[in-house]
Amino acid sequence: MKIASAKDMRAIDRDSLERFGVQEILLMENAARVIAVETEKFMGSLVDKNVCIVAGSGNNGGDALASARHFLNCGAKVKIFLVGNLAHLTPAAAMQRDICTNMGMDILAMDSPRTLDRLKVVLRRFTDVVIDGILGTGFSGKVREETAEIIDAINDSGKPVVAVDIASGVDADTGRADTAILARLTISLGLPKIGHFISPGAELSGNLLVDSIGIPAILLHNDEIKQTLIDDAMAASKLPRRPFSAHKGSCGRVLCVAGSPGLTGAAALTSQAALKVGAGIATLAIGESLHDLMEVKLTEVMTCPVEESERGIMGGDRALGSILQVADRHDVLLVGPGLGRNGDTLELVRSIAANVNKPLIIDADGIFAFCGHGELLRDCKQTPILTPHLGEMAAFLETSVVKLRENLVEIVRKAAKNFNAVFVVKSECTIVANPTGELFFTSKGNAGMATAGCGDVLAGTIAGILAESKNYDAIMTGVYLHGLAGDLAYGELGEGLVATDVLAKLPAARQMLKSVS
Repeated sequence: MKIASAKDMRAIDRDSLERFGVQEILLMENAARVIAVETEKFMGSLVDKNVCIVAGSGNNGGDALASARHFLNCGAKVKIFLVGNLAHLTPAAAMQRDICTNMGMDILAMDSPRTLDRLKVVLRRFTDVVIDGILGTGFSGKVREETAEIIDAINDSGKPVVAVDIASGVDADTGRADTAILARLTISLGLPKIGHFISPGAELSGNLLVDSIGIPAILLHNDEIKQTLIDDAMAASKLPRRPFSAHKGSCGRVLCVAGSPGLTGAAALTSQAALKVGAGIATLAIGESLHDLMEVKLTEVMTCPVEESERGIMGGDRALGSILQVADRHDVLLVGPGLGRNGDTLELVRSIAANVNKPLIIDADGIFAFCGHGELLRDCKQTPILTPHLGEMAAFLETSVVKLRENLVEIVRKAAKNFNAVFVVKSECTIVANPTGELFFTSKGNAGMATAGCGDVLAGTIAGILAESKNYDAIMTGVYLHGLAGDLAYGELGEGLVATDVLAKLPAARQMLKSVS
């Protein structure tokens, strides 16, 4: 499924009319029925329920106004509050207002402090559910003071809110929000929006439902829309199908260059993840003074001692030679988890990237090696894959997390193009950015995964699935499987899960994905 920006949705609305003759009022009617049907499912029944509709002057408000007739027909009691300059009602919204008036519905314009008080009374005493149609995907910036007071009143009431398309006050392109509706359910029309997946918009959206509302499918699948959701079908389509004749060598070989004193856990997690997700062989290259320890710690993962510049620290020309020689026997090279930030090690990472001719995944301290040296990524023999969390991404781009969050999607998209690299950016919604400008958003994962080591498991998961498939599209499947494994662990352990719990669920996640037709 595609994910739309506000610009994408404007183009879809325009093309629906100009190319296919689908009138605006038809889409509004379809939206209205979906809003009523999904609200009824959410509430259990609408008979004798009090529905408070708060609508703005745009077509988002028109969708909410159009739903009022369906609520009334379902046996609900409806009160409508109109927000904004009523002289600026769009023609379609004005038509829906007139229909509501003709049907005898209670409509009040929010044009004074007294009407705000009336809204508060209705919310407190005569409301079971609120329909939010105040602001739509065209909103950006800061909510006007009078609108902010209305939003605050709705939130303060504690009544469940169903948002039409997007929670009012959320920027559809960035997820940014100052004052915004806190929805329990959002019914996204046409396509989901970027702001539904990026915080704080993600938290403000509640449960997200998407309905095409009759928009021609060809417009919703348009390749010009550069954001895609990694859903079940997409992830399953990229999952390697293993033949009966498979053997360990044909299922992918992963070399992990990882670990340093105090950080051997990262090396263990990432190398084991490659096997748990399905790679046939995983080898851990680690400093020779730590080698014996890892031979005891790891059973299925093979180990390779690497020359050190000091105890536990890999570095120097001999280390580079050893790693490149072993890399020749593997399909994918993963560099960075728990590697440390010693100068010799950072130089080693850059030298590996410059010389290896294999798919290269760079994680954690490996990414730090390119802070201030990002241009070197353009010289890699194959497109590198970087897996930073927001702090690592901000450091790499020499900015702050706050600045990065202001427009995360476009900053990440630009970085992938500028450095000719794939970025797998870990946040509340992991985003995969390709140098082509295409972005992929994961549909899996949870807050319980905010624990040390989960990123190491992700890097190993991507490495393992990539080694087996020999196709960069498998990156998206790796991200999906990691999130699904985290969801399985969260279902049992909640916030108490640790990275090894996610690691343990990778086989089950893959089995579940195999069952998707």
